[in-house]
Amino acid sequence: MPAPQSGRELDRARVIRGAVELADDIGVDALSIRRLAEHLGVGPMTIYHYVDGKESIIDGMVAAVFAEITLPSPERPWQDAIRARSRSARAALRRHPWAAPLMESRRAPHPGILAHHESVLAVWLAAGFPLVLVAHAAAAMDAFVAGFALHEAALPQGQPDDELDRSFEFGLDVILDALERAASPSP
Repeated sequence: MPAPQSGRELDRARVIRGAVELADDIGVDALSIRRLAEHLGVGPMTIYHYVDGKESIIDGMVAAVFAEITLPSPERPWQDAIRARSRSARAALRRHPWAAPLMESRRAPHPGILAHHESVLAVWLAAGFPLVLVAHAAAAMDAFVAGFALHEAALPQGQPDDELDRSFEFGLDVILDALERAASPSP
């Protein structure tokens, strides 16, 4: 049996990193324990020493993508914090186009994912948004970013990035402006 890829010791983190790398190349639907084992240079049964199965791997992969997204700070103005988080999430989803449909679908979310969501909610709560608006704002922002990422992934290669960047920023401005109006008391 060949040594693990790059000669590194195998552990759960390396299995998850390898799965992310492989999914980036072949997509998450084509990911299997056998293909992951080949990618890592180990036998398939070796993978089970570190994870319980494919669902556990996918949970870890989603947590790894969330870990790449900048946590927003409630000390910053809420629009700046949410804008930075949205840009960071878009960048992570561009690197991992398989991830967008999975980001909110996990039944046993990693504690890091929960901490990420809590920090997003804290931004709006610190800005004085009523709780019901916080729920709508979080759903709208996540749907916009994930939907934009899915749209980008479906486009033919070679689309001009600056045009997509302008479209993303335009959509972001529209949503942030609408949330600002919704949060402002009526005269």
